[in-house]
Amino acid sequence: MNANLKLTVQPDARPDLRRLGVGVIKVSRWDVGTPERQRATVDAISTVWQSRVWPYEGLLSYTVHTGEDGRTLLHYTQWTDEDAHEKFLRGFRDDRDAEIDAAVPGIERLGLHSYELYRSGALNEDDSRIPGCVVIVDVEFDGPDAGRQREWVDSVFDALQSDPDIHPGGVSGHFHLGVDGTRVLNYAEWESADAHREALAAPGAGVGSPTPQWAKVRNYPGVTGGGVNRYTPALSFSAGG
Repeated sequence: MNANLKLTVQPDARPDLRRLGVGVIKVSRWDVGTPERQRATVDAISTVWQSRVWPYEGLLSYTVHTGEDGRTLLHYTQWTDEDAHEKFLRGFRDDRDAEIDAAVPGIERLGLHSYELYRSGALNEDDSRIPGCVVIVDVEFDGPDAGRQREWVDSVFDALQSDPDIHPGGVSGHFHLGVDGTRVLNYAEWESADAHREALAAPGAGVGSPTPQWAKVRNYPGVTGGGVNRYTPALSFSAGG
């Protein structure tokens, strides 16, 4: 640990998704059961992390999002590399988790996936807006294939760029490839949850116009599952001087 590292609370509770030096991104979800426990868990995380210095240089940021369902939390962490994450698990995680669990017993941890950021882009001309909603789009494939992951993401960008009537509430999309080759995660920023709902309610089968390019995305071979969930940024921390 570098004792000179101090925790910095990030503005707008958001990570810097284009941050340089990120080698691996970890995304996990917790189920805490109720809106009251959801708020209590966020408060506990804030208290625990702000009571300590930043662990060390290998952890670049830690962001917590609250699920619209009132029971889940999504955690998004940026690391210099896989070894940095392993070092954190060995030396820094247990005491933090123990204190959070003491404040909110019975948290169900639903798994952890590793990603690398592949492509980012604005969904409309202005991506400087502060998003009020994060939409996590999970896509799962029937087996590992790094080429297929990239091709699916590229097909989404083709669909976005050719869409004649893209909804104005979209801010940006950040497409992550699972390091195991079997999944893609889109961290999509929207002006609001209502804007995303409006986009889903438009003619077609989800966000996007009924174009051949979007049909290709939706009917891409090998896709076996996934999901779409809305979150609100709650806390974001990084290392300061």
